[in-house]
Amino acid sequence: MLDFNTEPFRNTSPREMRNLIRAGEWTYPTTGLCNGNVQCNLIVLPKDWAYDFLVFAQRNPKSCPLLDVTEIGSPKPVIMAEDSDLRTDIPKYRVWRDGVVVDEPTDVIKYWRDDLVAFLTGCSFSFENALVENSIPMRHIDDGTNVAVYITNIQCTPAGRLSGPMVVSMRPVRNEKVPASVLCTGRFPSMHGAPVHIGDPSAIGIKDINKVDFGDRIEVKEGEMPVFWACGVTPQAVVMNSKPPFAITHAPGYMYISDRTDTEYSVM
Repeated sequence: MLDFNTEPFRNTSPREMRNLIRAGEWTYPTTGLCNGNVQCNLIVLPKDWAYDFLVFAQRNPKSCPLLDVTEIGSPKPVIMAEDSDLRTDIPKYRVWRDGVVVDEPTDVIKYWRDDLVAFLTGCSFSFENALVENSIPMRHIDDGTNVAVYITNIQCTPAGRLSGPMVVSMRPVRNEKVPASVLCTGRFPSMHGAPVHIGDPSAIGIKDINKVDFGDRIEVKEGEMPVFWACGVTPQAVVMNSKPPFAITHAPGYMYISDRTDTEYSVM
């Protein structure tokens, strides 16, 4: 098994990285991997819940920017990659029953069913390269940790049986670089786009920024501002709230790496 060091894999091809993941060689978060390629969140639901999620994503595009939908029963992406299998190509999954995590396997072959529909949504890991190129360091990448993720008091627009709060990811940004962080991430609406909040965490229901709901704590140092982006873990908070009988998601921070490039989704 490889060590958790993203540096040698910053420019690895997505197909090669997926092969390493499928073989169980990479079992860590995917931030910093395959620079320039789109990373995706995953949620898989039975077909009788799939329409509800399709409408939910349409009504909540900041949290759930929809990129791909599989055919019923198929684990193959249609748009985001060729020769890929959503049952095996993510380093860690979550399996849910009635809104509770029952397993966190490295593949979900034994859980796959003929009535499942998979959705891939845009991920903020995809715009981190743009931040770094604008001299805005990503501390979680530099420190070899996962990103900090929080459940907020911002309620998503419900759809059918699905409802719940928005989840956000946080990155500390030097005060003078905050405007640049807004501008460069705003170019990627399919990867959550510009921040949803800057500054006081309590304004969006985060009582203690040092206590994350998902991922790892990231220190906000003097001269920095906490900047919050909508996060693709939102569907997992919705699953916890709405309790569908069965679901599969990625584990927070362990994303699907696609063949598509960030520039294909950049809005100038």
